[in-house]
Order: sequence, then structure tokens, then C-alpha cells
Amino acid sequence: MEQTLKITNVLSDPTRYYIYQYITKRHKDVTVQEIADNFDIHPNVARLHLSKLEDVNMLVSDTQKTGKGGRPSRLYRLSDDVIQLHFPYRDYQLLSNIAMQTMLSLGEEGKKALYMTGKAFGKELIAQEINRTSNSTEELSFDQKLTILKNASTLSGFHPEFEVNEDQSKIYFQIYNCPFKEVALEHSESVCNMHYEFLKGMFEVLFHSIELVEKENMLGGCDSCAYHAIVTK
Repeated sequence: MEQTLKITNVLSDPTRYYIYQYITKRHKDVTVQEIADNFDIHPNVARLHLSKLEDVNMLVSDTQKTGKGGRPSRLYRLSDDVIQLHFPYRDYQLLSNIAMQTMLSLGEEGKKALYMTGKAFGKELIAQEINRTSNSTEELSFDQKLTILKNASTLSGFHPEFEVNEDQSKIYFQIYNCPFKEVALEHSESVCNMHYEFLKGMFEVLFHSIELVEKENMLGGCDSCAYHAIVTK
């Protein structure tokens, strides 16, 4: 409870909250000066906000030599610690681990059901986003489909980035946050395969054909999970 009170107190400051949101979308280390410039505040004030976030383990920092002599620069990034606030207390991670172990105890049939369910949830997520636009899939332009993918991925906590090639046949996207990371550390192959099917289900609702290729995986030490999706409009 003491840690919960500390976190809520730190995030009660609007500037500090928006600084944290900025860093979650930055996908790279930030400096005190960058925060000061972006939020139009004095570097000492920026340093104080960053230190407050670090005190409750929402950020971590280290120093980096500039190569020009003088004081090393301090770099801040998101902590790997999971920050969850529940009133009253709930332990959904434990429930996830129980569910995963139950599914895997059923052998190949359990894995098959897990992957099929993952794809179904991915399709449902996109269907909900399409319903908000009041359009059918056939009426959507490529840019609208991409926006739906971005919105759904953001709502899912993926912290995504998207790029598209010139003829709009290939979508490059990166996921900088895995919402299943803690469970994936225990069951990496099954969770990553389920997540792949989840993403594939998202694309299949929007495009006539989709070939999804995983290029990088953060559990393998990469900065993100990266994919190439070859699509037909």
C-alpha cells in the first residue's frame, strides 16, 4: 500500500504524468535537456520530475560519457518493473500463469486452442474498432485500415510504430511493449506464438491476404518485437 501511495502521489502532478507518457512513446533513452526543451521547463525542474519517477521505479537511469570531458550525461528510460494499481488488490498475473499451465497440460490440443483463441481475440479487437467508424471493411481506405491497426495496437498497450512501403504492399511495425511479458518469460514459445496469431487475426480482418513475418523478438534481447506484414488490399 505504501508503494501505491507513492506512485499515485508522483503521478498526481500533471507535468510529471505527461513526461512519463512522453517517455513511453519515445522508445529510447531521454536526457534532462530533451525533457526541458519539450516541456518548456528549466533543466533543474525536468531533473526533479525525472528523479521523482525514478524514485518509484517507473524510470531507471545511467550515465553516459559525452566524449567532450566534463560531467557525464544522465540518460533515463522506462523501468522493466510492472506498475499496477488495483483497488482492491487483484492478481491477474497469477491467474494468467494458472490458465497457461492448464492449457499447456493438455498437450498439442491445448496449444492449438490457445493459438486459435489468440487469433479470435485479435479479430474481435479490430471488429470493435471498425464498428466505431460505422464502415464496412470494403469501404475502408488503406490509410483508414492503418489507423484502425494503430488505434487497436495502442489500446492493447503495444506502444507500436508503423511504416509502409511506397506501393502499400508491406507494413513494417514494431512493438515496444509486450503486455504478456511476465507470462512470456515463463512460457516464451507458447505466449509468443499466441501473440503472433493475435496479430495475424488483427490483419486478417482488414486485408484480403496477409503474410506475417517476425523479424525481431524482445525476449531474444532485441529492443522490440518487429514484424513485416505483406498485405493485399
